[in-house]
Amino acid sequence: MSKIVPTKPPLDTLCTLIPPLSAKFHKGQLGRVGVIGGSEEYTGAPYFSAISALKLGADLAHVICQPAAAIVIKSYSPDLIVHPYMRKSEKNPDLSSDEIINNVEELFPRLHVLVVGPGLSRDLMMLNCAQGIIQKAKEKMIPIIIDADGLFLVQNNPNVIKDYPKAILTPNLNEFKRLCETMNVSSENNSLEEMTQQLSKAFGGVVIVNKGKNDFISNGKVVFLVDNEGGLKRCGGQGDVLTGLIATFLDWGLSYQNKIWQHDNKISPDDIAMLASFAGCAITRECSRLAFGKLGRSVQTSDIILEIASSFNNFLEGKCTQRPSM
Repeated sequence: MSKIVPTKPPLDTLCTLIPPLSAKFHKGQLGRVGVIGGSEEYTGAPYFSAISALKLGADLAHVICQPAAAIVIKSYSPDLIVHPYMRKSEKNPDLSSDEIINNVEELFPRLHVLVVGPGLSRDLMMLNCAQGIIQKAKEKMIPIIIDADGLFLVQNNPNVIKDYPKAILTPNLNEFKRLCETMNVSSENNSLEEMTQQLSKAFGGVVIVNKGKNDFISNGKVVFLVDNEGGLKRCGGQGDVLTGLIATFLDWGLSYQNKIWQHDNKISPDDIAMLASFAGCAITRECSRLAFGKLGRSVQTSDIILEIASSFNNFLEGKCTQRPSM
């Protein structure tokens, strides 16, 4: 087997995905992201994901979470729309799994992209509801990004997402190893880029974002490398920032496909998930680099989020010489 040579997408291609800012747009056209997660113990993760989507440029962000988490997340930011639909396994939960799944499905017309997993927990009812929501989203062909405890669900039931072309998985080192074990992808004599490609193929072309010292992204056909400098502090929550950024780029990709602004239509719909993942990874690294440069060891994810606007401009928008028009 020939050695895989990871590549990077051209800057002008990434620039093409960025919508223009125009008074002709109405609220919601440039991004409606839903985050499925948020348990009583984990309220920060879904907040980080949803607020990062907004900070990059999505119009609206929804968090679908447990009631106890909803109260906390609402206090973090009035910019988020919070739905207290999820339930944990208790003696007598006031909603059944089917009722919860149906409630979330009713939100789908208000959403373009789903993020599943931040703060979800491994509670059986939360996982079962997430699985049902994923299934309903697949029927509607909604793009899905799965991270954190959502990956635990996939690890134990790969068919929940296998062969779904609009899915992105974003595992860290340990999550990647567990997914490889589940899908019988061997590390023997294989580089990380080769394993990333093989894992994507095992899942039927689902995009894999293998996070690490360098990030490798594959749809089973090609492998992208993201190696721009990041910060040296690995605080919890950076992966949640990443899911939010990828979600917004995915959303912009849908707007691109729907041609809500004028462009040459040169990007294939099949390439959008890869491009969105690359851009999300690169900007997350730039955010981390800037925040670490200011704060060093004390940097936290909330500091990283403050750098999204500057990082987006530094890495991408400020370098785009040709801007799309209406």
